[in-house]
Amino acid sequence: MEQLANDLDLVLEDYQLPGFITVEGPIGVGKTTLAKRLAGSFNYETLLEQAELNPFLERFYQDQRASALPTQLYFLFQRAKQIQELRQGDIFQQVRVADFLIDKDQLFAQVTLDDDELKLYHTVYQQLTIDAPKPDLVIYLQAPTEVLLDRIQRRGIEAERAIDSRYLQQLNEAYTRFFYYYDDAPLLIVNATDIDLAGSEQDYRNLVSYMLTIKSGRHYYNPQASL
Repeated sequence: MEQLANDLDLVLEDYQLPGFITVEGPIGVGKTTLAKRLAGSFNYETLLEQAELNPFLERFYQDQRASALPTQLYFLFQRAKQIQELRQGDIFQQVRVADFLIDKDQLFAQVTLDDDELKLYHTVYQQLTIDAPKPDLVIYLQAPTEVLLDRIQRRGIEAERAIDSRYLQQLNEAYTRFFYYYDDAPLLIVNATDIDLAGSEQDYRNLVSYMLTIKSGRHYYNPQASL
């Protein structure tokens, strides 16, 4: 383990690090875990979603139809406020890894809201001034729905127990569509099915070594689990 960590330090010395990294992907795929690990390795600050602060989220998981709109609007205002506060404080230079892309907020709205709610959501969205910085690299973690559901169940967060496979499947498909067309920043699409970015130093090191070679365009990383 110590040798792997030392090897990673040597790898980092050989590359210019991306200035601002965003990690994205559906719930359960490990985006926050990876964002925190990258911040630790690069000595970066983080900008993280704060889902636990949304008072409507647990109700949404229990009854999506009844709580979709307030849940979505809360997240929209929360994310816009985070970005606004950072802009006002001019501290984006210290925030180098985020676990959300503000552009994807509409992705969730399209999955969870009916037509009238979606119109209202878009009206509100258009009234907000969201001046988010463009990432130097976006990492999109993806995995099959059954893998996501298993990881969610194993981490045992009480509010997530009501999440069902149908919702996850819809969300997974929406992410796939979103990133199929995404070209606002260099993009690394990672198949996270067989790797353990939380517990395996080798899996993590291999990913970092690959991502540091990316300067532009769209790239695919399809690793196998380390032995």
